[in-house]
Amino acid sequence: MSVGGKSRGEWVEIEFDCLPMRSIGRLDIPIDASPKYRKRCENIKRALEQFGSHNTYYLYNARCLYHLTNDPERGMVEFRFEGVAFTNKDDTTTERCHLEVELRSETCDWLTEPIVLWFREGVENAVCVEFDRYIEAGDLDQTKQRIEQIQSASDQSGGYVGMYL
Repeated sequence: MSVGGKSRGEWVEIEFDCLPMRSIGRLDIPIDASPKYRKRCENIKRALEQFGSHNTYYLYNARCLYHLTNDPERGMVEFRFEGVAFTNKDDTTTERCHLEVELRSETCDWLTEPIVLWFREGVENAVCVEFDRYIEAGDLDQTKQRIEQIQSASDQSGGYVGMYL
């Protein structure tokens, strides 16, 4: 019920780009890579070594925004995250996430460190729910198809397109 205003309907906004780790064919980083891109490539390589490529998906360019009030100027907490989502053997359900999470911004003058830590821990649970929605929407299948097309084009041309591109 909304009295005197309009409700957004979503209290948590989650955005991410997704890289199926099984699609990574090459691990070399381009010599001219920017520092930011190089760091991402190194993070992906580390995640691949630690978690493998089966039913693992690297999430990056990611954020989780909590709406604590109906006014973003007085009640918003935003986190940035990057890491791995793990699915079941059929890629139909998210089993868990392993994420690096950091506070990006907030507009809550009542926010304390224990509350920030509590929300930070909640990001992984929120991302698991959102990744299930991503799977249900068919976005995971579209991502896999796009990666397969890029890999096929690269294989056919004998060209080098860099790490996971």
